[in-house]
Amino acid sequence: MASLIGEYDCKVDAKGRFMFPVDLRKQMDSVFDKGFVINRNLHQKCLVLYPISEWNRLNNKLSKLNRLIKANDVFVRRFTGGATNSDADSSGRLLIPRSLTQHAEIKSDIKVLGSNNVIEIWDKTLYEEFLNQDVNIEQLAQDVLGGLNFNDDE
Repeated sequence: MASLIGEYDCKVDAKGRFMFPVDLRKQMDSVFDKGFVINRNLHQKCLVLYPISEWNRLNNKLSKLNRLIKANDVFVRRFTGGATNSDADSSGRLLIPRSLTQHAEIKSDIKVLGSNNVIEIWDKTLYEEFLNQDVNIEQLAQDVLGGLNFNDDE
């Protein structure tokens, strides 16, 4: 699967469904029809939509954690607790479970973002507030990317 990109404005209906952006769906090729897992983001009041292959890859790593160690057990429970399978209906709509909608404070207008190997779903107002935070992006880039070698072929 290619790296997912793009930012899309969508609306959530009264049942918690939204029309998946066509351009984002095109980027996903055959992966789209295999389904998703939707869950809370660890760091922000938004949701993460994992293509099932990405969720399985992540879950496989989590399954290797020793659950007899309390921190591992608590983390796995907290991380996977809200995870819900989600498949598109025949119209291309996905359902956001009510508990996740409440967590992310989603009302009706949302932003759907391609974010590398996953998709983020934000309440539009919260996303705009996130973007307007005073962050030194230059320093953040140095902190996060400074140790990477961008001259290699990988």
